[in-house]
Amino acid sequence: MLYCAPMFTGIVEARGTVERLEADGAVCRVVIATPADFPVEALPLGASIAVDGVCLTVTGRAPGWFSADLGPETLALTTLGALAPQAQVHLERPLKLGDALGGHLVSGHVDGVGRVVARQEKGDALELHIEAPLTVAPTLVVKGSITVDGVSLTINAVEGKRFSVTLIPHTLAVTHLGARPPGAAVNLEADLIAKHIDRLVAARFSATATSTPTPTPADSDRFRPLASASASPSASSPEPRPDLAPRSTSAGLTLETLSRHGFIKHGPAR
Repeated sequence: MLYCAPMFTGIVEARGTVERLEADGAVCRVVIATPADFPVEALPLGASIAVDGVCLTVTGRAPGWFSADLGPETLALTTLGALAPQAQVHLERPLKLGDALGGHLVSGHVDGVGRVVARQEKGDALELHIEAPLTVAPTLVVKGSITVDGVSLTINAVEGKRFSVTLIPHTLAVTHLGARPPGAAVNLEADLIAKHIDRLVAARFSATATSTPTPTPADSDRFRPLASASASPSASSPEPRPDLAPRSTSAGLTLETLSRHGFIKHGPAR
C-alpha cells in the first residue's frame, strides 16, 4: 500500500481553545475545544491535524473537541511547549486529493521558532517583522512563502535573519497573528522547495570541496615540463625518476603509459 504523508496548505480553517493539558511522563496530552463549524469528529483516530502549524495526531475526538499528544521533541522545538489553558490555536485539517492548494505546500514539520521584533500598521493591514533562527534564514526569499504559526504568508522583505510579512484584514480576522506582540514566539516552517534546494546546494558545495584532488609529489613530477636534451643538468636539478619518465616524446598518451598505470592489460608489442 502506498503511504502519503499528510500535507497542509497554510489556510487556517478554525481557531481552537486549549481546555486542559495533562502531563504523562515525557508526553503531554492537550485537549482542544473546537467551534461547531469545524467537524473534528469526522476525522478518524490517528488522523493528522495542524495546530499552530505543528502536525499532530488525533488521539481522541467528539463533537466540539479533540485531543493530541505532544512528544518531547514537539515540546522542546515548537511553541506548543508553552501552551496554557484558554490559549487560542490555529487549526487546519490535512488536504485530500483534489483539494485546492490555497496557500503553499506545508508539511507541519516546524523548522524553528522565530520572534516578532516589530509591528507596523499599514492602513487596514498590519506588517510584522520577524527574526528567524539560523536554520530558517537561508531559505528566506523575497516574494517566497513561509508558514507562521500555521498561516501561509508571502515574504515582503529580507534583511539578514529578519523578514517581514503583511497581514491583510481577512488574515487579521481569522487568525490571532495580529495579537502577537514584539517578543512573541512563533512557529516557522520554511518553504519545502526552498529547503530542498538549500540542502542540495550545500551538499553539492561540500562534495566539491572534499573531492578536489591535492597534487602529490608524483603528480608534480609527472606534469613537470621535460628538460631539453641538450641542456646540462645543474646541481639543483632533482634526481631523475625512471619510473615516471615517459618512454615516448610524442605528444599525448602512449600505450606504454596506459599499460604502466593499469589502464590496459598488456603493454605494447616490442
